[in-house]
Amino acid sequence: MTFMKRHAWSPRFASTVALIAMSLCTTATAQTAAQGKDDEKGYAPVRLWERPDVRATRVEIKPYATRAVHQHDDVKFHLFIPLSGTLQLTIGSDKPVDAPVGQAFYIKGGTPHGFRNLGSTPGMVMEIFVKDGSKASLDALGARVAELETSPRR
Repeated sequence: MTFMKRHAWSPRFASTVALIAMSLCTTATAQTAAQGKDDEKGYAPVRLWERPDVRATRVEIKPYATRAVHQHDDVKFHLFIPLSGTLQLTIGSDKPVDAPVGQAFYIKGGTPHGFRNLGSTPGMVMEIFVKDGSKASLDALGARVAELETSPRR
């Protein structure tokens, strides 16, 4: 696990991430129709939130589909957070590992990685990209979390 750090989250923190994901997902419904080309490949990324310093993307992956190895050279790091499904993640030259729901994986910018859905039901992943590792970027993400936690649920 050269490039990977795994973190088990407390139930409270995991539920906060789930709340963020649900809130972001409900705002992105109209965007879903726009990704036809990627969806044909078995995965459908939906850009949920874009700022100069932080980006959030939800990726839906069809049963038994694979997201080929790729990398993000425009970010300092990103968090790969499985929300549903039976997923497997490969980072760098490491062997594939199971990616359980609610476990965060830290991936440095420019590191090749890919994932696949091993199950017969669709999977979903939330990816949070930090483009600049400055305190301002993390403060912006924290502000978004606080905003979502205080917003009324729909």
